[in-house]
Amino acid sequence: MSTDTSDLTPPAVPAAAPATPPAPPVRRAGMGFTWLALLIAAIALLITGLLWQRLSFTQQELARRSQDTMAQTVEARTLAAQAEALTQELQARLAVAELRLSEVSLQRSQLEELMLSLSRSRDDNLVQDLESALRLAQQQAQLTGSAQPLVSALQAADRRIARAAQPRLNPVQRAIGRDIQRIQGLALTDIPALVLQLDELARQVDDWPLLNQVGQPVPAASAKAAAAKARKGVVAAKPVPEADSVEPASEGPTPMGGWDQSWNNVANWWSSAWERIWSDLTRSGRELVRVSRIDRPEAILIAPDQALFMRENLKLKLLNARLGLLARHMQASQADLLAVETALARYFDTGAPRVTAAQAAVARLRKDLVDSDLPRPEETLTALAAAAGGR
Repeated sequence: MSTDTSDLTPPAVPAAAPATPPAPPVRRAGMGFTWLALLIAAIALLITGLLWQRLSFTQQELARRSQDTMAQTVEARTLAAQAEALTQELQARLAVAELRLSEVSLQRSQLEELMLSLSRSRDDNLVQDLESALRLAQQQAQLTGSAQPLVSALQAADRRIARAAQPRLNPVQRAIGRDIQRIQGLALTDIPALVLQLDELARQVDDWPLLNQVGQPVPAASAKAAAAKARKGVVAAKPVPEADSVEPASEGPTPMGGWDQSWNNVANWWSSAWERIWSDLTRSGRELVRVSRIDRPEAILIAPDQALFMRENLKLKLLNARLGLLARHMQASQADLLAVETALARYFDTGAPRVTAAQAAVARLRKDLVDSDLPRPEETLTALAAAAGGR
């Protein structure tokens, strides 16, 4: 009995060990948070560096643009001051020219009063009148820079002496003929014609296209050439039937002839439609995009306000050349025309017809500006003095 009871009793269960938290999982979780914090700190540091770099670049760009704006402002003020100084100088020169003209008018009035007040003989009056007219014509020639007033006065004196028919004035008439031949044989500068050319150039300054000017119309010849090219491409794409494949026409009407005629009409319609579409597309592309070669990059950087100042400066240069020409300061006029020619070649579209014509006109003006002394009718004046002294 005891054996059976001992066999039926369950075996003793060992006591459960006390529960302790696993250490490795806690350590792994702490390391993960540390690495995540380091990664976030690195990303924040990188973003901070990028923002700092962008802020520095923005500050540098703002400083550079501020410096450029200040430089342009200073340059504009300098140009305005130069223009004002040049205007004052031109006003002073105009005042001097008006003063000289008033002096000439005063001298002419005095000569007229003197001729009216004198009561001399016919020959003496003629000699004095001729001498006064020649000296007045000489002053006019010096003011205008042209020998035409002097030649006209000599020719008028020759006609008056011929009408007087005085033998003692024959030496004066021969001296007048020699002076006319000598003056007409000289190559003199036509000052009035050159002044008119300078005025015309000054009026055309606003019409000269700049090198950076856009929006110019496409020539009609280019559009026609593109349309002709498209037409050739469409015609070349059509199949051409061979001579051997053409069958003789039957005597009766066939339905294939009507189909061929309809097909030809459709093909012609598509050909004309494709030609119109191609012409419109190419014209729009030519109007939107213009590719050109620029050898002078400084001409592209001209702002509209700078272009206005440059055109006004060119007008002042031409006006200064005109005043220098009237004052017979040929070197100053040459320098002003050289500056205008340089500006035309540097900042304007030399391919435009107006700019090309302006360059040719400036070159012709520079060639015609020759510093030559006006001739004097010395022989005629000497002969008149001898005739007046031998009365």
